[in-house]
Amino acid sequence: MTTQGDPALPGGAAGATRALPPAAERGATVIPDKVVARIAARAAREALRGQAGTGTAHRELAAPRASVAVAGGSARLGLTLDLPYPADLAGAAREVQHYVGERVALLTGMKITEVTVVIEHLVSAAGHEQRRVQ
Repeated sequence: MTTQGDPALPGGAAGATRALPPAAERGATVIPDKVVARIAARAAREALRGQAGTGTAHRELAAPRASVAVAGGSARLGLTLDLPYPADLAGAAREVQHYVGERVALLTGMKITEVTVVIEHLVSAAGHEQRRVQ
């Protein structure tokens, strides 16, 4: 004798014919603020690497730090970084802002509404060479 499954049970006939809701209605991926901040800091490092080249100034730059505020699928980023000097500081900051905003949006799927850059230190391209007055 064969029996049909009870529709109330997970293995029942009714459970097998039920269609899943669309992917957008099943749930959401949540990325913690700390992870978004790490992505932003890494993107800033990538942007600086492209600007500074391989000189001594690049090796002496401190790692960029990032803070983030996420709300409703959008994020505001804050970056604190060192820049090589002499350089076009405003241009360099704009390049970092643009690169980080695009990179974080691409990797997280979030809308980036603001990227604030604070230049904490300027690192001389000449390095820490001690020069004597002669």
